[in-house]
Amino acid sequence: MRYDLVIFDNDGVLVDSEPISNRLLAAYLTELGHPTSYEDSIRDYMGSAMHRIHDLVQERTGRQLPPDFDDVFHARVFAAFERELKPVPGVADVLSKLTADGVPYCVASSGSHERIRVGHRTTGLDRWFDEDRIFSSQDVGRGKPAPDLFLYAAERMGVPPRKCVVIEDSPLGVQAAVAAGMDVYGFTAMTPAERLAAADQLFSDHGELADLLV
Repeated sequence: MRYDLVIFDNDGVLVDSEPISNRLLAAYLTELGHPTSYEDSIRDYMGSAMHRIHDLVQERTGRQLPPDFDDVFHARVFAAFERELKPVPGVADVLSKLTADGVPYCVASSGSHERIRVGHRTTGLDRWFDEDRIFSSQDVGRGKPAPDLFLYAAERMGVPPRKCVVIEDSPLGVQAAVAAGMDVYGFTAMTPAERLAAADQLFSDHGELADLLV
């Protein structure tokens, strides 16, 4: 194994949440008078912490989102997760192999701790991630594309950045991993490969990832 730590993004990499959350985000922004298509949401907000959504809307329109925006959005997302959310195909096999090989891993997500836990509990992935393996943009001052979250996760796991690999599916996450001085593998299941071109490796399913990590 070339790495001492595998850092997984959560949404779209561990849980198949991006289609759900971006559909709901586009609908809610449109409802609030900011017309947004599903494709717009994927392009502009996929991989973002919530504060970036607020910042971009205000930058583009001069208007602030409502104070309860995050709470309303998360309530809608969590309800949809309970009905629809599945793990990304093959991810349990990857986690099982890392565990069997004794390779440390963790999750570092732009999502809130609550969102991560709801998603893992719904999909059964909570068996793989105890509290000490879960890191959120809530834990640091700046979310992706800043490197802070990945650097924080590596520090907490006791591994230098150069010995870490990040598994990401968003351009913002790839930028953050590169800025952190870590290798990064780009998951192209939902994101066009050209948008993840800065990654060290690209893969389209988790069966390929298991082979890349050895």
